[in-house]
Amino acid sequence: MKILVGVKRVPDPNVKVRVRSDGAGVDLANIKMTVNPFDEIAVEAAVRMKESGEASEVVVVSCGTTQSQDALRTALAMGADRAILVQTDAELQPLAVAKILKELVARESAELVLLGKQAIDDDSNQTGQLLAALLDAPQATYASSIRRQGDQLTVVKETDDGRETVEMSFPAVITADLRLNEPRYVTLPNLMKAKKKPLEVVDVASLGVDIAPRFRTVSVREPAARKPGELLPDVAALVSRLRAETNLN
Repeated sequence: MKILVGVKRVPDPNVKVRVRSDGAGVDLANIKMTVNPFDEIAVEAAVRMKESGEASEVVVVSCGTTQSQDALRTALAMGADRAILVQTDAELQPLAVAKILKELVARESAELVLLGKQAIDDDSNQTGQLLAALLDAPQATYASSIRRQGDQLTVVKETDDGRETVEMSFPAVITADLRLNEPRYVTLPNLMKAKKKPLEVVDVASLGVDIAPRFRTVSVREPAARKPGELLPDVAALVSRLRAETNLN
């Protein structure tokens, strides 16, 4: 079984980002970038499946500029076999990414696609669902457990009402939740080895995919500053303050 894993290059979650002066987006100049944390979990799940004999090859894919090769090299250092960069300077929206992945699934004859449940830069949480619709394939979102049993996958997924267990056939699309695993630490020797692994660069135009945007960002602004907290002497004072602020008698 071949597994295709999507990875995205995003701002490091430990770095504070700032809105551009024109309000058109986030200023990424001189910002530390990293692999989307949910995508790291998806890569780890794929590598574990290969290590256990459930998969034969793990191929990681990223869409974006040349700098996205950094994210792919990290995924290769985690244990992926090879990487594909779909290169473009255009800002890709979820539908465009899903269309690109659909083409690569067909080209690679991948039986399973693993993605992070969302990217931390835009929190769209749409690509996995859109890809499953385009492929007309079963999907499981927010996966916290994945087990292969012959020609079936058993996936435990997180829902608002608790945990749900689903059985799926191949090909399938799964998006990873935080509880799925703890990604392994990438060591320097593995990073050096990753430089020797194949990384194919594909121009997005060669895929014949319509990547035109379907919506536009009107403005971006920082959230309102929070009011400073206040330390109260005891519970009685807290109850009194809550009653006053909520107009309770």
